[in-house]
Amino acid sequence: MLGRIFTVGGYTLLSRLTGFARDIMLAAILGAGPVADAFFVAMRLPNHFRAIFAEGAFNAAWVPAYAHVHGERGEAAAHLFADRIFTLLLASQVVLLILAWLFMPQAMSILAPGFSEDAEQRKLAIELTRITFPYLLLITLVTLYGGMLNVMQRFASAAAASIFLNVAMMMTLAVAVWFPTAGHAAAWGVLISGFLQYFLLAGDLARHGGLPRFAPLKLDEDVRGFFKALGPATLGSMGTQVALFADTIIATFLPAGALSALYYADRLNQLPIGVIGIAIGTVLLPEMSRRITANDHDGAMKAQRRAFDFTLLFSVPFVAAFITVPDAIMRALFARGAFSKADAAAAGATLAAYAIGLIPFVLIRSAVATFYARKDTATPVRASLTGIAVNVALKVALMGSLAQIGLALATAVGVWTNLLLVLFFAVRRGFLVLDRACLMSLGKFLLTGIILAAAFWLIARFSGSWLGTMPFRDEVTLLLLAVGGTIVYALAMLALFGRSWLVSLVRG
Repeated sequence: MLGRIFTVGGYTLLSRLTGFARDIMLAAILGAGPVADAFFVAMRLPNHFRAIFAEGAFNAAWVPAYAHVHGERGEAAAHLFADRIFTLLLASQVVLLILAWLFMPQAMSILAPGFSEDAEQRKLAIELTRITFPYLLLITLVTLYGGMLNVMQRFASAAAASIFLNVAMMMTLAVAVWFPTAGHAAAWGVLISGFLQYFLLAGDLARHGGLPRFAPLKLDEDVRGFFKALGPATLGSMGTQVALFADTIIATFLPAGALSALYYADRLNQLPIGVIGIAIGTVLLPEMSRRITANDHDGAMKAQRRAFDFTLLFSVPFVAAFITVPDAIMRALFARGAFSKADAAAAGATLAAYAIGLIPFVLIRSAVATFYARKDTATPVRASLTGIAVNVALKVALMGSLAQIGLALATAVGVWTNLLLVLFFAVRRGFLVLDRACLMSLGKFLLTGIILAAAFWLIARFSGSWLGTMPFRDEVTLLLLAVGGTIVYALAMLALFGRSWLVSLVRG
C-alpha cells in the first residue's frame, strides 16, 4: 500500500508543483482584477461539477462496485458492467453539456449574480465558461477509466493526468497575445488539457484492460446497485464543493479581488489535500473494498488506521505553516507582476482561515472510505449535509465583517463538523476503534504541530530583520522556513514518536 501511496502522491505532487508554476503565470498575467475573476468563475463551475459528480460521487460509488463485480464474478462480468455504465455516463454528460451551452446566461445569473452589475464582466464570464465546460465531459470519462485502472492496481496514469492541465494552461498563457484576453488563453488551455488527459487514460486502459464500449442499456442488479450508491454519494460529495460553490457566488458581491484571493488561497490549501488526502484516499478505497470483499474486516480497519497516521504525518507541517506564516508564503510565490503585495496579504489571510480546516480536509476521504468500501454511501450524507448547513449559515453571518476570510473560515468549521460526525458514525457502527494508542498519537501530533508553528514564527520574525531589503528577500525567507521547518519537524517527530514507530509505519 505504501508504494502505491507514494506513486499517487508523487505524481500528484508533480501536478501541484506544475500547478504553482501555472498560478505564478496566472498571477503575473491576469492579476486579481475583473478579467481574473471572470476566468476563475469559468474555471470553478466545471471543476465543482467534476469534483461532485466525477471524482467525488462517481468514484465513491464506482470503485467499490467495479471491485466487487471483478472480484466476485470475474473480468468478463466486470467489462460488461463497465460498458453499461460508460454508455449511461456518456449520454448524460452530452445532455448536460448541451444544456450548459444553451442556458449559460441563466446559469450565470444564479451562480455569479454579482456580475450582473457589470455587463462586460458577465459577458466575458459566460463566454469563458462555454469554452471550459466541455472539460467536465472529458474528465468524467477520465474518472471512469481511472477507477478501472485503480482496481487493477495501476495508479500512475490517473495520478499524472492532471499535470496536463497545468502544462496546457502554461502553453496557452505563453501565447496569450494571440487571444482576445488572457482569460481566453487560460480557458482554452483548460479545454485542451481535457483532451490530453482523456487520451492518456484511454491509452493506458486500452493496453491493460480494454476500453469500455457502447452496450445496450439494461438495469440489471449491478447497475441498479451502482445507481443506488451513486445518489447518496452525490450528496456526500457535495459538502466541500457546495461550500466552495457558495464562496464563488457570495464573492461576486464582494469587492474586486475577493474571488482571486479565494482562488490563490485555495490553490495552496489544495496542495496537501491533493498530494496527501486524495492520494491516500485513492489507494485506501480499493484496498479496503478488496479486504472487505474477502471478509478481512480487521485488515480493512488496520489499513484505515495506517492511512490516518500517514495523513497526519505529512499534513501537520502544512497546517503549521499556513496558519503561522501565510503572508510570507504568498509574497514569495505570487507577489510579482500584476499581483501586488496587498493582494498577497489578502490571499494569505484567507489561506490561514482555510488552514484551520486543513486536517479534516485531508482526513475526510480516508474517513468515509470505511463506508464506501461497504457500499454504504448513505451514512456519510448525514454528516455532509450537517456540515453544509453549518458552513452556509456561517458564511452568511461572517461575509459582511470578514469578507472572503469569513467565507474560508466558515468552510473550515463546516468540514470539521463533517469529519467529526463521520468518525462518530464509524465508531458507533464498529468500523473504527479510537483506543488509547490512537488518542495518544493524536496528542503527539498536536504537540508536534505547536512546536513547528513556534519555529516557523521565530524564523519568519528573525529573517525579516536579518535580510532587510536585500533582493529576493521573500524567496529567501521561504527557503529558510522550508529548511528550518524540516529540521525542527524531524527532530520533534523522533523525540515524541521514536524511530521504531516511524519504521513500523513505513513497513506496515
